[in-house]
Amino acid sequence: MMESPTGSPAMAKPSGSRLVIYAALAGNLAIAIAKFIAAGLSGSSAMVSEGVHSLVDTINELLLLYGLHRAERRPDATHPFGHGRELYFWSFIVALLVFAAGAIVSGYQGVQHILHPEPATNHLVSYIVLGVSMVFEGTSWWIALREFRASKGSMGYFEAFRRSKDPTTFTVLLEDSAALLGLGFAMLGLLAAQLLDMPVLDGVASLCIAAVLAATAFLLARETKGLLVGEAAHPHVAERILEVASADPDVRRANGLSTMQMGPNQVVAMLSAEFEDDRTTPQIEECITRIEQAVKREYPELTALFIKPQTPEVYRARRAAMLAGPP
Repeated sequence: MMESPTGSPAMAKPSGSRLVIYAALAGNLAIAIAKFIAAGLSGSSAMVSEGVHSLVDTINELLLLYGLHRAERRPDATHPFGHGRELYFWSFIVALLVFAAGAIVSGYQGVQHILHPEPATNHLVSYIVLGVSMVFEGTSWWIALREFRASKGSMGYFEAFRRSKDPTTFTVLLEDSAALLGLGFAMLGLLAAQLLDMPVLDGVASLCIAAVLAATAFLLARETKGLLVGEAAHPHVAERILEVASADPDVRRANGLSTMQMGPNQVVAMLSAEFEDDRTTPQIEECITRIEQAVKREYPELTALFIKPQTPEVYRARRAAMLAGPP
């Protein structure tokens, strides 16, 4: 197996990802404090759930920033392809926190308030805090949406979410979307409990918030799990490498390619190719360098390109055996 090393460290994260996280962090911290104060004054179950929700989101943003910092470390002897997957690990932890510290606590709070309903007081304070929270969350949501739209290109929103290799933006976007839904449920629950004189509805609102958080946690966990265990890079990266390799005069045939997403900006590719029979080893090495340099001009996230000389028959046989699994 031959490799042409790029010698490039892990790529720096786009500033947009950090902007999204910083905006969400500042908003959630301020909102969490305000919600807990309002919950203490009013006794509202929904406000307690919302306070927990915002506190969890604040911790999540700190974890994402930590994950970004860890993912940017240079490759070393034990991590030759860099530390990009650290971000995927911490994003998965965020998903677990949303469920464990958000959905479960909110659900418990809701059940307790339904079993032991007590009317809330100081409704005006709660309404003011919820209204201000909607403004802050809406601003953070818009920033995250703007960054997500800029990165998704022509893909639809759901397709872009499923195919995204950078969990920071879509995590914050999902969290903020869940936060806005939670605020809506809290507002409706408080209002209905006050107008209908049914304090149990405040607890129902907490259960609705718990359901929103559980659904959000499930989506985040499913997507980050795929990135954590290993996903292929975007198909257009593989297609372009095959095109470049096939066009090189020293390559008789590009048999196939496998890619691995090592981080949001780190891709490793393994190419099977048949070279012209009369090419010398120096010529093959120069060919590998040409292919890699051509691809890296378009995709600088390519960390390493491994090229294995193989005939098409050998490649197909080994590929079939690999897909078939162990006997």
